[in-house]
Amino acid sequence: MTAPATISPQQAADRLAIRELFDAYAHCADRRDAKGQMALFTEDTRFVVYMDAKSAEPTQELHGREALAPVFDDLNQYAATTHFNGQSTVRLDDDTATGESYCIAHHLTVGEDGRRTLMIASIRYLDTFVKQDGQWLFAERRLMVDWTETRPSTP
Repeated sequence: MTAPATISPQQAADRLAIRELFDAYAHCADRRDAKGQMALFTEDTRFVVYMDAKSAEPTQELHGREALAPVFDDLNQYAATTHFNGQSTVRLDDDTATGESYCIAHHLTVGEDGRRTLMIASIRYLDTFVKQDGQWLFAERRLMVDWTETRPSTP
């Protein structure tokens, strides 16, 4: 077993701020706060979606904060969502960092006939962060869908 790493108070604060960034992203998604979600990204951000994480080609690639609005607005098709964040790793390098975080996303649809369907997605985010004016932001976010499951849901 290896000894625990020693980190400075600043590194601890940076790690906490980045974890709070992960969580703010999920919170904004579930509350349908697209503007709040967009504010978590740099102006010149890059957002890349791989609906099949094994694919070499992305499903969607967006450049710039304003280009994110339709992606986040797309969540409005669901009656409810819950994004549950799991483990994450972060590598700090002064005012930049990289990381990988896991999320299980639940997307509930209710049809006109009242039938409920639940789509569950296992997602990994591969991120590049930058600290601007003392705030950590996503400079690049790659959303990797590892698997999905869709099934009927009961009320």
